[in-house]
Amino acid sequence: MTRDVYVIAGGSGSLGKATAERVGKNGAVLLVDIGEHCLLRAKAELEQKGLQDVHILAVDLTSKQTVQQLAQAAAGLGRLRGLVHTADLTPEQADPKRIAAVNLLGVGHLLEAFLPLANETTSAVMISSISAYTMPKDGPYMAVLKQQLDQNFAGTVEQFTQADSKAAYGMSKLAVHLIVEDQAWVWGEKGARLNSLSPGIVHAEASIQEALAQEEVKAILDHTPLRRKGDLQEIASGIEFLLSDAASYITGIDLRIDGGAIANTSRMKASRGTKSLRKE
Repeated sequence: MTRDVYVIAGGSGSLGKATAERVGKNGAVLLVDIGEHCLLRAKAELEQKGLQDVHILAVDLTSKQTVQQLAQAAAGLGRLRGLVHTADLTPEQADPKRIAAVNLLGVGHLLEAFLPLANETTSAVMISSISAYTMPKDGPYMAVLKQQLDQNFAGTVEQFTQADSKAAYGMSKLAVHLIVEDQAWVWGEKGARLNSLSPGIVHAEASIQEALAQEEVKAILDHTPLRRKGDLQEIASGIEFLLSDAASYITGIDLRIDGGAIANTSRMKASRGTKSLRKE
């Protein structure tokens, strides 16, 4: 019997490991990241928790050739059941060009390389962020963001953001939404599903916190209906759901797990406006 395989890019990170721990009971897990040392440590951690079928491969997701090799390696392990992209660079970690390359080019290469392996049991989940919802959706960059495999893509994003890493981060996360919506059709032709997931402010997951100033983080939490940060396992459970048969009729969407923060954006803006008027 052919075993199911779950490929997790960014697999040595906290979210990647939390996801692997959940889906690893259903099949083989292939953890992917750029550093082999971190992957070895992640593999050891998961094996200590009882997972026995854990594989690792050091891959540069910005390299089309190495991602193609990754797809071949995954095919050799069994049937593609899940593909998850959690790899991420924040504004504090890189310049706009590098953010576009890792956050988007990696997504593009993964989806291109793994599409031939997709089948009616396959589900792919690309991790975005609630930062995507802060970006205007009528800008001149909207069409460009779907062309993540264009040779000059990273440079074009850098021009649009005027070398602002924070803007590049939000734009990269919006692009994930657009790519998922755009490519859900071709994945659907294989009987496969493709979705994105946008975490809010989460304990132990630095991306969204690093993308926002501390006062912005506090403002969001103050106006989040559930009035707390999320837990990493709450995000991993959302990924597990989208990968599972329970989500068999869900594709082409973004699942927000943010405690209601984005739904309450208008109230937060109104509150800020009121405070500003009081100061005047």
